[in-house]
Amino acid sequence: MTDPETYVWYAAYGTNLSTARLRCYVSGGRPSGAARHYDGCRDTSPPRDHRPVELAGRLSFAGESGVWGGGMAFFAVDGGDVVHARAYLLRLQQLGDLVAQEARRPVGTDLVLAVDGPTRHGLSRTYDVLLDLGELDGHRMLTLTGTSLPAANAPSAAYVRTMLEGLADGFGLDADARVAYLAAAGGVAPHWSVEALRRMLPA
Repeated sequence: MTDPETYVWYAAYGTNLSTARLRCYVSGGRPSGAARHYDGCRDTSPPRDHRPVELAGRLSFAGESGVWGGGMAFFAVDGGDVVHARAYLLRLQQLGDLVAQEARRPVGTDLVLAVDGPTRHGLSRTYDVLLDLGELDGHRMLTLTGTSLPAANAPSAAYVRTMLEGLADGFGLDADARVAYLAAAGGVAPHWSVEALRRMLPA
């Protein structure tokens, strides 16, 4: 798939659960709590649609984020858990620009997706692959993750807060469920207790 105008779903399971955070990738800006300003996509049109989805797999935190400090979220298809994600309907060109910004590369290189299966896009060694998650309403759904995880590392307070804010929007999860979900993810304990996570909930 090479047509940059083709629509695809980008399934976000980390800080891009927050629509405000995703907006910075698309139209430019600096997310609350982040140490970086994003230039935005060549096409700054908002997502055509977005909705909560559940992915079969496993959520974990690892490595060190230069934007947030602390660990970064990763998705793996093994594990048999439910991973909450927000699917954004974007043009393929926008997804390519999002991946480039994630990798601290200039926008402008269009993605060429594998016909099926994973796409190794070559822009980043950390989030190095787009996984094909099938179709949603006739469009391919993809998520960005890494094929080789760094050492486990708990996320920063700003990262946690942004994810909790995203999970509060449309997922039907009460405060206890949102806290329990993050507490169960790999790399969170023992740095974050349930009580400490609860203190990060939006007021």
